[in-house]
Amino acid sequence: MSSRPNKDFIVAIDGFSSCGKSTLAKALAKHLGYAYIDTGAMYRAVTLKFLREEFNWERATEENMSDHLDQITIEFKYNGEKGKSETYLNGENVEEEIRGKAVSDQVSEVSQIKAIRQRMIALQRKAGLNKGLVMDGRDIGTKVFPEAEVKFYMTADPKIRAQRRYDELKNKGQELSFEEVLENLRKRDWHDTHREENPLIQAEDAIVLDNSSMNQEEQFAWVLEKIRNQLIN
Repeated sequence: MSSRPNKDFIVAIDGFSSCGKSTLAKALAKHLGYAYIDTGAMYRAVTLKFLREEFNWERATEENMSDHLDQITIEFKYNGEKGKSETYLNGENVEEEIRGKAVSDQVSEVSQIKAIRQRMIALQRKAGLNKGLVMDGRDIGTKVFPEAEVKFYMTADPKIRAQRRYDELKNKGQELSFEEVLENLRKRDWHDTHREENPLIQAEDAIVLDNSSMNQEEQFAWVLEKIRNQLIN
């Protein structure tokens, strides 16, 4: 940005799965010199831990759930060689594993659980106490940081989002059909928008970004211009 506000601020990015929220958030954080928190990775890490332990979250008591959550630590560490932040679960780099199909199939269900959302939201709010933060997820602008100075709500055509996700998985060597990816995406959309605890909704003051026909460079420039208009002019 050619001009900067005098004070640091928070950028909240919400939206549907496979809209490129994390890619945009990381690019913005790097450009602004801000911290970046991948909230989706936090829920994926919890899901992975539960799957590994074969923990039945559907039948868990509040006390049992709390005990399991107490055993989880999630950190983000920057990998200089790869030029990106990676997710660590209890000290283990799980960045690749949490992006796989097993976790993707269950993460929406796990992220609906009230105790989990409360624990994750508390951690997310703590990270933003000093501002200077870009965070993406499903309820950042509505629940985590309703006071965020800039909010974006990202969306795109479901088939375009499914194609992006299919290409990403294919490049990683995961063999799934386009139809499987599309069905998984539709399932996640339904869970995200219908869950009882903090569903995905557009904040009243959010700027809508439909990137169906945008590449990454175009949407980045578009978002920077919106930030300039909202905070500087």
